[in-house]
Amino acid sequence: MEINTTLLLVILLGALVTFIPRSLPLLVLSKMNIPEPIVKWLEHIPVAVMAALFIQEIAVPNDEFGYVVGNLRLLAALPTLLVAFITKSLLFTVLIGVVTMTLLRYFIPH
Repeated sequence: MEINTTLLLVILLGALVTFIPRSLPLLVLSKMNIPEPIVKWLEHIPVAVMAALFIQEIAVPNDEFGYVVGNLRLLAALPTLLVAFITKSLLFTVLIGVVTMTLLRYFIPH
């Protein structure tokens, strides 16, 4: 595949447009003295975002609410969450999730 100047320009400008909104707030806020209550509140945002993404992917896999019967993602999430709470290991949690989902798809065709 040949890269011409137009394609290269689109890639570079796309990277710039993506980089600026992510880095500019970090640069500005790193110079500010943010009050402690706001910092404590901001610490909850990553957990809330991950929980929302997790629930959406597990409970609504195909734009419709999936019950336990036939929802392999929900079934795979149960042992994965248990391992996450017990081990606190991201690697082991992901490994158990992938293996569980693989086994469920192999033994329970959908």
